[in-house]
Amino acid sequence: GSYGAPGKAPPAKGPEKKTTTKEGKKQGGAPTPAKQGKAASPAAAAGSGSGDKLNANVTAQGELVRKLKADKAGKPEIDEAVKKLLALKAEFKSATGQDWKPGMTITKAAAAPAGGSADAINAATAAQGDLVRKLKTEKAAKPEIDAAVKKLLALKAEYKAATGKDWKPAAEPKAAPKKAASPPAAATAELTGPGAAIDAAIKGQGETVRKLKTEKADKAAIDEAVKKLLSLKAEFKAATGADWKPAEQKKETKGKENKKPEASAPAADGEKSETQKKRDAKKAEKANKKAAHKSDEAGGQVEAKDEGPDVSSGKYGTQEMNQSKDKPSTVLTPVKELGMKMNEKTVTVRGRVHTSRAKGKQCFFVIRQQQVTIQCLAFVNESISKQMVNFIANVTKESIVDVEAVVKKVDEKIESCTQQDVELHVKQVWVVSASDPRLPLQIEDAARQLTEENEGTFARVNQDVRLDNRVLDLRTPTNQAIFRLEAGVCQLFRDTLAKKGFVEIHTPKIISAASEGGANVFKVSYFKGSAFLAQSPQLYKQMAIAGDFEKVFTVGGVFRAEDSNTHRHLTEFVGLDLEMAFKFHYHEVVDTIGDLFTQMFRGLRDKYSQEIETVSQQFPCEPFKFLDPPLRLEFPEAVEMLKEAGVEMGDEDDLSTPNEKLLGRIVKAKYDTDYFILDKYPLAVRPFYTMPDPVDGKYSNSYDMFMRGEEILSGAQRIHNTEFLIERAKHHGIELNTIASYIDSFRYGCPPHAGGGIGMERVTMLYLGLDNIRKTSMFPRDPKRLTP
Repeated sequence: GSYGAPGKAPPAKGPEKKTTTKEGKKQGGAPTPAKQGKAASPAAAAGSGSGDKLNANVTAQGELVRKLKADKAGKPEIDEAVKKLLALKAEFKSATGQDWKPGMTITKAAAAPAGGSADAINAATAAQGDLVRKLKTEKAAKPEIDAAVKKLLALKAEYKAATGKDWKPAAEPKAAPKKAASPPAAATAELTGPGAAIDAAIKGQGETVRKLKTEKADKAAIDEAVKKLLSLKAEFKAATGADWKPAEQKKETKGKENKKPEASAPAADGEKSETQKKRDAKKAEKANKKAAHKSDEAGGQVEAKDEGPDVSSGKYGTQEMNQSKDKPSTVLTPVKELGMKMNEKTVTVRGRVHTSRAKGKQCFFVIRQQQVTIQCLAFVNESISKQMVNFIANVTKESIVDVEAVVKKVDEKIESCTQQDVELHVKQVWVVSASDPRLPLQIEDAARQLTEENEGTFARVNQDVRLDNRVLDLRTPTNQAIFRLEAGVCQLFRDTLAKKGFVEIHTPKIISAASEGGANVFKVSYFKGSAFLAQSPQLYKQMAIAGDFEKVFTVGGVFRAEDSNTHRHLTEFVGLDLEMAFKFHYHEVVDTIGDLFTQMFRGLRDKYSQEIETVSQQFPCEPFKFLDPPLRLEFPEAVEMLKEAGVEMGDEDDLSTPNEKLLGRIVKAKYDTDYFILDKYPLAVRPFYTMPDPVDGKYSNSYDMFMRGEEILSGAQRIHNTEFLIERAKHHGIELNTIASYIDSFRYGCPPHAGGGIGMERVTMLYLGLDNIRKTSMFPRDPKRLTP
C-alpha cells in the first residue's frame, strides 16, 4: 500500500544543553541571567523590580523571534530563540504571578510584599503550584517544568524557614480552580495586537487545510498547508504564552442556528454537527502537540508523553556521528538476501526509510537499499514501548537507519516491495544519518510511471528538478538500474576487446590543436599560452597503431563545443574508442566491431535482466532486438529503401536525422533488428583522412552503426600514406600547419588500419529505449548545464 510522510526524527536522548548568557548575546537575543534556573523569592523579585526587567527581556526576545522569522533564518536558530522566549515568560510569571502579555501593566499586588511574610510566601507557593500543574497539563517542555518545580521547592523551603512548618495547601481553594480553569474562551476573545492577528491567520489557514482535504488535493499541497498551520500555532504560543484553541462559541450559537441561521452568523462552525466539532477539537489538540514537539527538538530532547515506563529504553535512538571510533562485530545482512529461507532468523539491516505509516500502537515502514525494499513492522508489546513506536514513526524519510528485526513470512505477498514473501518485525532501530524533513522531490514521485490515465493525479518531477537535485534523483530504483547497466556497457566493452587481444591505452585530453581540425573545440588557458580539450582520441589511437600496438582501445572523456540542445547531444560524454591494424581488408575491423556489439547486447540481456525490467516499469519499451551476425547494408541500398518510402534525396547526400530514424523503422519492419551496419558512405560527406573506395571514387571505406534508428558509431579506414594524406587535406582546404603533428605520425611507416568511436551514454539510452541522453549521464553537461 501507500504510506504517509513521517514527521521529524527525534534526536538522540542526551544531556540537556545549557544556553549561557554569552550564547544568548551571540545570537542577538536579550541576555538572560546566567543562573536562570535558580528560583528567587517573590519578595526579592518584587523588591528589586525584576518584573520590569523581565518584561523588557521578554519584549526584546519577542522582537528577536519576529526578526529571525522575517529574515527566514534557520529553523534551529528560530526554535532556540522561541525556547528562550518561553523560558523568560515562565520566569516572568513566577516573579509576578501574571501571564506576560504585550503592552501589559505589571500590578504590584501580583508580587509578594518585600517583608517576606508567611502569608505572602504561602500565596506565592500556591501560585507556583498552580503554574506547575498547568505546565504538566499542557505537556510543556521538560526544562520548563523542571525550572518551575525547582522554584516551587525553593518557596516551600522558604515557607518552612519562616514558619517552622511544612507548607500544605489550604482546604478552601480546592473549589476555585474549577472556575479558574475555564477562561480560555474569554482569553481568546480578549486577544489584542500580534496575538489577535496570528489567531485570525490560524483560523484562515485551518479553513484552507479543511478545504484541501475535502477537495482531495495533492498530498504535497496538504502537507505544506498543515506545516504552515503548525508554524502559525507555534508563533501564537510564542506571542501569547498559551496553546491556541478554537473559540468556544459552539453551545451558544447552536440553538439559534438550528432554528434559523442568521445571515450575520459566522459560517465556519455554525453548520457543523456535534461529531464534527469533537473531531475538530481532537485535530486541534493533535496539532498543538505536534507544534510543541517540533519546538522541543532544537533543545535536544523530546518530551515523553506520560505513557508509562519505557520498556524499550536503549533499543532505539540516534547514533552518535560515526568517526570510525570502534569496530563492532555486528553483521549487516543485505536486504536482497532476505527471503523465506531466513524465516524466524534475527538479522540487522541498514537502509533508507522509504515510506512510513503509523496507526495507533503500530508503525509500518519500508526500508530501501539501492533497488531493493522490504516492509518492517513495529508494534507495542512487552518489549516494544509506545515511545519507541512514536520514535520510529517520526524518523524522516530518506534517513539511514540500522534495524535489528526478526524475519517473518507473510500470508499475502507484499506487492509494494521487492521482498514480497517476508517482512521484518522490529526489535531495535537506530538512526545512523538523519535526513532533513523537507525534500526537494519525493522519491515515490520521481520513480513513478506517468501515463495519460494518472497525469494530473500525481506530482510530475521535471527533468531540471531531477538534475538540480541529482543526489536524490539517483536514489530511485530506475536510476539505480540505469547506471548499473551503463557500468555493464563499459565493462563488456573492455572485457570483449581484451579477449580479442586489444590493449587499453590512455590518451591526453589537453591538446595543442583541434583533434579533427574543426572549430567545435573548447579553448582553455595553458600557462602563458592556450590549449584545447580533446574532441577525440583518434590521433593518439593511430599513433599507437604506428607504434606497433596493433589493436588498442580507450575509455575516457570527450569534449564537443557544439551548441546542440537535442535529446542525444552532450558537450562532454564518455567515449569508447578502438583502433585496429588489419591484414588485407578493412572489413576485418568492421566484422570485429559488429561482433563486439553482438557480445555486448547479449551480455546486457543475460546479466542485467533485472535492471532492464526495473527501467521498463517506469519507462516502458520493446526489448532490444539484434541479429548474429549483425545485418550489414551498403549506403546505395539504404538510399533506395528511403526513396521507396517517398524520401527525395540524392545518391551522395548524407542522411539527415529524420531519415536515419525512418531507415531504422524500415529495417526493423523488414529484418526485425534494432541494430545494423551501414557501409560505403559517400566520400564527400566524410573527413579528409577517410580512405576512398578503390572501385568507385564517389564512395569511401567508411561505415556507421545504428541502434533504433540513431547513429552510435562512426568509423572508417584511415589514410596511412603521408603523401596521399597531404593530397586529401589540400582537397578539403585544410591548412597543413594545423595538422602537421597528425601527418608526421605516418612518415616512418604505419600499417593499414581502421577504427571508430562510440558514445557510452547514447548506447545505454538507445538500448533501454529512453527518450533523452541526460537520463543516462550521471551528471550531464550540455550548453545550458554546468552543475551539479
